Amino acid sequence: MDFVATPNAPAAIGPYSQGVVSHGVLYTSGQVALDPATGNLVEGDFSVQARRVFDNLSAVLTAAGTSFGNVLKATVFVTDLANFATLNTVYAEYFGSHKPARTTVQVSGLPKGALVEI
Repeated sequence: MDFVATPNAPAAIGPYSQGVVSHGVLYTSGQVALDPATGNLVEGDFSVQARRVFDNLSAVLTAAGTSFGNVLKATVFVTDLANFATLNTVYAEYFGSHKPARTTVQVSGLPKGALVEI
C-alpha cells in the first residue's frame, strides 16, 4: 500500500490521506473546494467550487501517476440537487468522452460549508 500526498491539493483536514494505492488501484479521499495554498474554501458559486474540486482531484491523480481518463467511479455529494445540470457541465469539461460510473446524492452539509464534494 502506498500513500499519495501532494502540495498541489489541500492537505487533509483530518486523520486521512489524500489518496491510497492498493494493488494498483488509487482510492482518493473526498475533495471539497479548498485552495491548496491557503486551506480556505474558494469564493464563488457552485461552478467555481466544482472546478476547484476537480483541480484538487487532478493534482492527486497526477501525484499517483494517473489521470481522469483512468477513473472507474466517482461519488459526488452536493448540498442542492438544483446544481445537477451545472455539475454535469463541469464534470464533462474534466472527463471529456470518458464516462466513469457515478453516484450523486444531496446531503444536508459538507465540510467548511462547501457546496460539493467528490
